[in-house]
Amino acid sequence: MVRTDLPDPQLEFAFEVRAEIEPARRVGGGGPGEVLWFVPITGGTVSGPRFSGTVVPGGGDWYVDRDGVSEVDARYLLQHDDGTLVDIRNRGFFFAEPEVVERMDAGEHVDEREFYFRMTPRFRTDSAEHGWMSRTVFVGLGRQEGPTICIRFFAVG
Repeated sequence: MVRTDLPDPQLEFAFEVRAEIEPARRVGGGGPGEVLWFVPITGGTVSGPRFSGTVVPGGGDWYVDRDGVSEVDARYLLQHDDGTLVDIRNRGFFFAEPEVVERMDAGEHVDEREFYFRMTPRFRTDSAEHGWMSRTVFVGLGRQEGPTICIRFFAVG
């Protein structure tokens, strides 16, 4: 018997990361139709009701393009305004129809409903004040604004 009296998950906006990036660098492939890329993360900001601070320079995103789908695997550090460091490993997917990608590459604003850029981050810190991040499930919704990757993170309740 399936229980139907359980609550549906709720999403609470926690913060937005605006990570500054350099152009993607082609690394190579691991198989037919697969290309590995690296995108250096050079800094950025974090703002929102649950966390504010900066993106520490030096992280990166290693993503694999496979048959029109990009599999994201980013690793970087956030620093809260109080000095606390938080490690983030952010994994997910980007997909858009070829004509949408062409518009994005041309610098045109594309509504987020026209592409899929979603991720599931894992945060780590030993800070008592920010420990909630290490024991909370999040989802991220991303978009690119020029040399900035913007990700809105929502805590799942």
